[in-house]
Amino acid sequence: MLDLYPDLPRKQRETRILLDHAPAVFIIGIGWPLKDGYPHEMRAADYDDWATETIFKNGEQYHGLNGDILVWNPVTKRRHELTSMGIRVTKQTLKLQLKMSDQEDFLSLPYHRAIINDRIPLSIGGGIGQARTFMYLLRTAHLGEVTVSIWPKVLKDICAKKNIHLLE
Repeated sequence: MLDLYPDLPRKQRETRILLDHAPAVFIIGIGWPLKDGYPHEMRAADYDDWATETIFKNGEQYHGLNGDILVWNPVTKRRHELTSMGIRVTKQTLKLQLKMSDQEDFLSLPYHRAIINDRIPLSIGGGIGQARTFMYLLRTAHLGEVTVSIWPKVLKDICAKKNIHLLE
């Protein structure tokens, strides 16, 4: 996407790829730096694995065992993230990703120590986000139209002006 749309910001690149090339895309390795030196998007260095080498294609090494499924949202007229998922970091990828993101001090925290010392199981996360899928299928503009929560007054006011009915 960066090659196709080098002058667009990340979210606009995602929207354009959906409009120009495919009704849905799966973006892998979110968090790994792209050719321009910046990641497509920041991802937690202590969660999904975005550093493991994966495929080698067109002379380029790809990275990451995580990804997002995006579709076009006809209501908001932009990209819609259905899911974010991935394989969790191992102790090796945790160390690498924390180093890359200048967060090595996290290695002293209990959660990070548990990964390093093999005290917790590693996992695969994600799946189809139910609320985001409901939004897509029901053609809503806001998560609050399909999910009950406590919404700040300022958000309620903005939504009311746009005829968006939040569930409370």
